[in-house]
Amino acid sequence: MNFIIDATVKAVKQLYQTDIIPADVSLQETRKEFEGQVTIVTFPFTKVSRKSPEQTGAEIGEFLKNELKEVSAFNVIKGFLNISISGTYWIEQLYKVIAADDFAVIKPNGKKVMVEYSSPNTNKPLHLGHVRNNLLGYSVAQILAAAGYDVVKTNLVNDRGIHICKSMLAWQKWGNGETPESTGEKGDHLVGKYYVIFDKEYKKQIEDLKLAGQTEDEAKKNAPLIKEAQEMLLQWEAGADAVIDLWQKMNSWVYEGFSETYTKLGVAFDKYYYESNTYLLGKDIVEEGLASGVFFKKDDGSVWIDLTDDGLDQKLVLRADGTSVYITQDMGTAQLKYDDYQMDESIYVVGNEQDYHFKVLFLILEKLGKTWAKGLYHLSYGMVDLPSGKMKSREGTVVDADDLIAEMERTAKQVTEELGKINDFGEEEKEQLYHTIGMGALKYFLLKVDPKKRLLFDPNESVDFQGHTGPFIQYTHARIKSVLNRAAITGIATQPTELAPEERDLIVTLRQFPDTIKQAAAGHNPGAIANYVYEVAKAYNKFYHEHSILQAEDELVQQFRLQLSAAAASVIGRGMNLLGIKVPERM
Repeated sequence: MNFIIDATVKAVKQLYQTDIIPADVSLQETRKEFEGQVTIVTFPFTKVSRKSPEQTGAEIGEFLKNELKEVSAFNVIKGFLNISISGTYWIEQLYKVIAADDFAVIKPNGKKVMVEYSSPNTNKPLHLGHVRNNLLGYSVAQILAAAGYDVVKTNLVNDRGIHICKSMLAWQKWGNGETPESTGEKGDHLVGKYYVIFDKEYKKQIEDLKLAGQTEDEAKKNAPLIKEAQEMLLQWEAGADAVIDLWQKMNSWVYEGFSETYTKLGVAFDKYYYESNTYLLGKDIVEEGLASGVFFKKDDGSVWIDLTDDGLDQKLVLRADGTSVYITQDMGTAQLKYDDYQMDESIYVVGNEQDYHFKVLFLILEKLGKTWAKGLYHLSYGMVDLPSGKMKSREGTVVDADDLIAEMERTAKQVTEELGKINDFGEEEKEQLYHTIGMGALKYFLLKVDPKKRLLFDPNESVDFQGHTGPFIQYTHARIKSVLNRAAITGIATQPTELAPEERDLIVTLRQFPDTIKQAAAGHNPGAIANYVYEVAKAYNKFYHEHSILQAEDELVQQFRLQLSAAAASVIGRGMNLLGIKVPERM
């Protein structure tokens, strides 16, 4: 595009003695029904040529053909000049993909980005919403790193508060000392079970109190269980040894469970932050804001900020009794993270139900004069739904991540066995393949959609080997590897004849990889990578079905097509890696 623009500027100068700038040249991809790859719109130049668009296009086309060795032919359709680029040029572009160690390797830009994702509560297992969160956060981190950023992946764990005490209290009362070891149950599932037990027993007490004449609100406040949980929270905040010991023990069970799920999901973190260490940090910032007049104190002693001039409302930042609210803690944690890493951008991967909260948080930090607040970004995403009746969890409410992963592996196994192509695989290899395909299906389905969109996830649809899916792309990669394993590449080949349209289209698509990485990083959108890799897989399959590789008419053509296949496999593998998806060598 760039060299054609430059040459067109030169053509207008020499043909019509008129200076134009590159922005005056309008280019577009040539429509499929016409010959050529790049189209120049000639209407704007008729003012200076004083000729028809067709004559103007013909003159510029002739100039470009004589001036540029890359231009092999041209044609003019009305006011559109269609340029055909020579096969030699495209082979040079392919060479840049396969021979350059730095193809799509973007140099470090000196900027640091933190991506915070997952953010689980330690009173229950990770669920379907966490799955989208984890996959989105990890993929965005991978893409930013590929785009030249220094990336820090962090996880802020909500390990304190009344919800944790509910699980602890229920285990004390009804657990009979059971542990993950004694039950064989994953630690996060075990602790989550007691959170559910607390809820059931609490509801029974509420109903009993209502029957005794209390209103629902009174019953919720006066139920003995909630009072005991509140007392336990006070003891935790006071550092009571017995409560702290129980809290540490049960949280350790949960962390082991989380670690197992994170490994299955293929995500990781560079740094963990814990709310038990950060929930008091914001109080100093509140004092700072009071001193500077950003916050004000009401008669009851509570501290607020007035954001009505900004189209928002008044926001509580510290309760009258001096205890913090979520925004207090988040202000302190934001400061702590910046003090630790001095990053240029800090991305919070959090569901869209928190849109308002982050709008307020970022605005408050700006008003407090935090220069780094301009770099805060909320990567908001929509909920994930399942088809009705599918995969209810143990409690019949939220699908937990481990159940979803197991279901994906079962679905992958069923579909793969029906295709009957892995009869020579060993059992261990089969199990690994089912996990790879299942996770590829899940990740691709969730990541190909714009994060902001709510989506309906159907496990069966996601494992379709012929659709817009992860397994289709994985299968394409395995197909290429099969071809490459049956023939040796003996060196960089050139093809003497003109390229077939399918060969050229595949090269054009491969060369778009660096720009796609930059685009995905700028938009914090893995969907750009997901859809690009799908286009590569589609272009390769079209080429594969139209042209013989191993039975090509001569050695030169065979070597060229093997090179092209190797380049496609490399780009597919690297692109899928940015989504956290593995591509098998065979399947």
